[in-house]
Amino acid sequence: MSDAPEGAIACAGSRDIAAQGAGTPAGPEPAESGRARTTVLPGPDTDGVAGTDAVVRPEKFRNPYRSMPDAERSALWRQRLHEAEAGLTGLLASLGDEVHLTDWFTLQAELFADLPDPLTAPASEWQRVFFRDQALMERFLVARYGEEILADWARANAGIHRQVEPDRGRGAADPVHRIARQAELYGSDYEFDDDAETTGPGHAAVTITHCAIWDYREKARRGGVRLTLASPCTYCTEALTANIRAKGYLPAHQLRNGPTGHGCRWEATAPAGPDELQET
Repeated sequence: MSDAPEGAIACAGSRDIAAQGAGTPAGPEPAESGRARTTVLPGPDTDGVAGTDAVVRPEKFRNPYRSMPDAERSALWRQRLHEAEAGLTGLLASLGDEVHLTDWFTLQAELFADLPDPLTAPASEWQRVFFRDQALMERFLVARYGEEILADWARANAGIHRQVEPDRGRGAADPVHRIARQAELYGSDYEFDDDAETTGPGHAAVTITHCAIWDYREKARRGGVRLTLASPCTYCTEALTANIRAKGYLPAHQLRNGPTGHGCRWEATAPAGPDELQET
């Protein structure tokens, strides 16, 4: 897969809690839609007011994956589905005889039914399959073990993520760019930090100023898709936290809700020592 050039808040620690959804990648919005496609955060000298003194971030820090090719989008959807299904397989194996295998085989048949053609199908088809399968796997787990099992599933998926997600040599920016690429699949608005003092091999951050997962979940709900979780953040934050940690970095996040809708900020930081990654 190719890669692009780099370029009220509720706080949480390194252990966080979102069911991930899907839909068709967002196209350009009309001017009267009321929401800008890119939100420029106020700079340190603006006192929260955007004006002539506002800090305008270079374009490479804002939504740099918007031009991601359709084939790359499809490949990322497939990788995400592989991480989720393989992680669930490993989790169920660890539960031993608690699992009713016939139920699991039935679920697998549903997960892999009517897969799109990998050579000709558009990314929107793989997005549809991912959303359906994510919802099926969530329902399967929550119905049998309760929502608390989702954290275990996220960690199991992260073990697969560690093996299949390439290391691109950017240090802490690697897991942060994966988050941005994942956000791009939904058409979310996001931007990277561009402060040289707070970014680099040991630290990187991305702010999602509008999370379009919420939009797609509501669209799916209206279309008759049965959603298990009330908020996408319930699983998503567990998953992103586990992925960052699996790549050897300390995760932290903030959930945001403001004029641009639901969003979040993610950071990855290199640990000071080997014991710092031990989960508390």
